[in-house]
Formats: sequence, C-alpha cells, structure tokens
Amino acid sequence: MKLRRHGIAPRAGRNNARLALATDLPASVLADFTGTSISNATRWTEYARRDWLDYIESRTQI
Repeated sequence: MKLRRHGIAPRAGRNNARLALATDLPASVLADFTGTSISNATRWTEYARRDWLDYIESRTQI
C-alpha cells in the first residue's frame, strides 16, 4: 500500500524480477528461491522460454 501511494507498482516489479530469475534459474531452483510452488515456477520459466536441458546435463557430469 505504501509503495502504491508513491506511484510504484510492486506487482509489476515483482513479476519482472521473477521473469529475470526464470531466465537464469531452472524451475526447481526458482521455486525454492522464491517460495512458490513448482508449477508456478514452471510457468515462469515457460514465459521466459528457457530450455534447461543443457543445465541438467552439465550437473549430471559433475
């Protein structure tokens, strides 16, 4: 409420931050980091259109 009184839209900023994180993190990490469900995090990664198969492959080779 306080931010809106000053003309700042917190939802838009929060959504932009989640979208930015979704481009850099796989859904499982995004869900843990933001405290959301895996299905919600999966939707955000789909919005970002990032394929995480390369990430998974690199993690299994360690």
